[in-house]
Amino acid sequence: MAITTGNTLPDATFSRIGAEGPEQVELSSLTKGRKVAIFAVPGAFTPTCHSAHVPSFIRTKDDFAAKGVDDIICIAVNDPFVMKAWGEATGATEAGLTLLADAAGTYTKAIGMDFDAPPAGLIGRSRRYAMLVEDGKVTVLHTEESPGTCDVSGGEALLAAS
Repeated sequence: MAITTGNTLPDATFSRIGAEGPEQVELSSLTKGRKVAIFAVPGAFTPTCHSAHVPSFIRTKDDFAAKGVDDIICIAVNDPFVMKAWGEATGATEAGLTLLADAAGTYTKAIGMDFDAPPAGLIGRSRRYAMLVEDGKVTVLHTEESPGTCDVSGGEALLAAS
């Protein structure tokens, strides 16, 4: 069953590349007592994710901060090395977005947001969504019907709902 507004996020461990190499990050450490925007993409370097979704959160980062959002987190079912390279290629890292790898898709499956698109070579990936989370609880959730669109899950749409 997919996560909905009002639900508490499940415990999850993500990976990212830190100063010493791959490191584990607990989702609770990023959300406890904080207001965060979380968005997920079907895959790093895929067309809509690369040219529309990440840029929309880079553009709106300062506006989110003005509304009390402490962090913007991007999650993808990719490995942490890909996420690091993608963050550098898009400017997301420089802009201060947090990119996290859900390499095995464990978190994505736990919240019911996994999907397969074999013709595009996407297996076990995340649906495209964006949410506002306050102290671990989902207060706003926008999920795209199609993985190739970035309308309701873009930075501007989530900002307007915050």
